[in-house]
Amino acid sequence: MLTCATCGTANDDARKFCLECGARLSTACPTCGAANEPGAKFCGECGNPLSSAEPAGEITAGSAVAAAPVVRASTAPGIAPVAERRLVSVLFVDLVGITSSSEQRDAEDTRELLSRYFDSARDIVDRHGGTIEKFIGDAVMALWGAPTAHEDDAERAVRSALEMVSMVAGLDAGAADGREPMQARAGVLTGEAAVTIGATGQGMVAGDLVNTASRLQSAAAPGSVLVGEATYRAAAGAIAFEDAGEHVLKGKEAPVRAWRAMAVVARRGGQGRALELEPPFVGRDEELRLLKDQFHATAREGKPRLVTIVGQAGIEKYLDGVVETVLWHEGRSPSYGEGISYWALAEMIRGRAGIAESGDADTARAKLGDVLAGLPLEPAERRWIEPRLTGLLGLDELPAESREELFAAWRTFFERLARQSTVMLVFWDLQWADQGLLDFIEHLLTWARESSIFVLAEARPELFDRRPGWG
Repeated sequence: MLTCATCGTANDDARKFCLECGARLSTACPTCGAANEPGAKFCGECGNPLSSAEPAGEITAGSAVAAAPVVRASTAPGIAPVAERRLVSVLFVDLVGITSSSEQRDAEDTRELLSRYFDSARDIVDRHGGTIEKFIGDAVMALWGAPTAHEDDAERAVRSALEMVSMVAGLDAGAADGREPMQARAGVLTGEAAVTIGATGQGMVAGDLVNTASRLQSAAAPGSVLVGEATYRAAAGAIAFEDAGEHVLKGKEAPVRAWRAMAVVARRGGQGRALELEPPFVGRDEELRLLKDQFHATAREGKPRLVTIVGQAGIEKYLDGVVETVLWHEGRSPSYGEGISYWALAEMIRGRAGIAESGDADTARAKLGDVLAGLPLEPAERRWIEPRLTGLLGLDELPAESREELFAAWRTFFERLARQSTVMLVFWDLQWADQGLLDFIEHLLTWARESSIFVLAEARPELFDRRPGWG
């Protein structure tokens, strides 16, 4: 059977045009990716058999940077892959210092280290919507744009590269016993390449783009990420870059202009980026890795977690951007004022419903009703939750009942949100929070046992004077 690259319809091998949309059918060569007429036995571009199971251009450990390498993809039984040109982003990551490090450690320790490295790399790429194309020795090649394309694939690739470099830095504690620490370097390029369509699990990418991305990675300094011009332009809204100048790469006639990716400075697509100059993030790499690990563990395991960031007044507490869909809520506890109980929590509900603090009550109730209508709530649950939320927002009087009943209703609201995606609750200035809000946070963490709710609390050290056992 032949799969139409335009509409995805399965066609008989004898057909030359799709029975559904009329598009011309073709068979992709497993060696070079060139399109061939249906029924052809040998590729008209390279002469290799179209049914060959072992493509001549497959990347191996000894030919990681061969000219125009091709990565073989698995295909569904009975369905021939179809080649087409796609805009893709290719990432190469390689370890630096692994050879000397391996000489000074036990073989089993080296195997364990590399296993954790590959597992972490796969998790990072999967989390950012990419596909692992190949593990080549201790190098990783990943692809965005095929088989699934996103409008921000270049940004996703750079985010993954930065996370991998940071992950490797925290993976090897070699410097502690006198060995050189293991580091990673990465290269990302965006451009057109020949990609198979109709493959299962992963695609096949071929062309000069792959070779150049590998060469660009080799030109990067240990612990850094270099990207090409197209990647830089596509990702500059959310990533801070610095000009890395032109690089002469083996096999390229002209120098290649590169930029060095420095840090993530905004949410996906550049949302939330500050207008002023971004301050450097210095001396907290280990803490930032821990924060990210805890967040991703919340999404992966479906269990709530609390992380408290503590610092003196005037110290910026910086949050890095995350790429996956997160239901973000934030609220601040004021240091003075009347009627400020649960103020931060009410800000979160208003933000979720799009309710302005100065808006009229009828509009606020309607917007809150729209949010509740979109949640997986039984009618009885909604009748129970809604008056307790309108009471929290000051639209109605709170029901005269125990505090535990209020807490349970508010908790259920966030639990139902967490069925849609990971819920982030950011509490700013928690040192000013009333005791009731602190009690609710502890209630939430205790009872929402099977929900992906990540609570991030920012506070001064005074919080621990009020709650010595906090966290």
